[in-house]
Amino acid sequence: MLLTNIWLAGSKLAFVLFQGESSAQTEDFSLWGMIQKMEWPAIVVAIVLALMSMYSIAVMVERWLTFNAAKNQSRQFAPKVAQALRENRIDEAIAISDRHKKSHLAMVVNAGLQEFQAHQAGADIPGTTMDAARRALQRATALKTAELKRGLSGLATIGSTAPFVGLLGTVVGIINAFQGMKSAEGTGISAVAGGISEALIETAFGLLVAIPAVWAFNIFQNKVESFTIEMDNSSSELIDYFIKRRELR
Repeated sequence: MLLTNIWLAGSKLAFVLFQGESSAQTEDFSLWGMIQKMEWPAIVVAIVLALMSMYSIAVMVERWLTFNAAKNQSRQFAPKVAQALRENRIDEAIAISDRHKKSHLAMVVNAGLQEFQAHQAGADIPGTTMDAARRALQRATALKTAELKRGLSGLATIGSTAPFVGLLGTVVGIINAFQGMKSAEGTGISAVAGGISEALIETAFGLLVAIPAVWAFNIFQNKVESFTIEMDNSSSELIDYFIKRRELR
């Protein structure tokens, strides 16, 4: 009788182990299989991350095109306007600036030249003209810098918050895993597979959204700083040009 009971207990244990192993073998842990096991809270988090990713990609493409256009047009603009100013042809320099509307340098130079020409009068250039031109250059630089930074705050926000949104999905997945363990004891890995799938996917998705956003933000921020330095240098050179014009009169 004792041997019979031991044999029955061993048989039950072997059956449970075999059931767990077969469940683990049939469990699909491919990417699509894990996505299929996600419940609605994890799906909502994934949708939020997808929207954040689409927004960041749109900003990256738009800023990249804008910065490339500004760089290329500025390279074309700088020698042309320098030649016009050396020959004291301010009207032509303004016309050249108007033709390069995507250039950050053209916007700043155009504002200074317009203000200078509007206040220029008499045989000498009044000091108020110089001050007005300097303020116009500062305003144009500030406006263009703000325009160049458009969308970068969104990238910074996505880069800093996407991992936490993914972490929220991870926590939800872990909670589902523990609930599965509690409600389905002894059924093998299938009891926690759904929660584990959610946790893994949300963590990876959050990092996948955040890393490119942070990378792009740092690159674009450095470009904006470089453009700002170029605008400041152009403003200083234009003021020097106005001073020389005043000394020659």
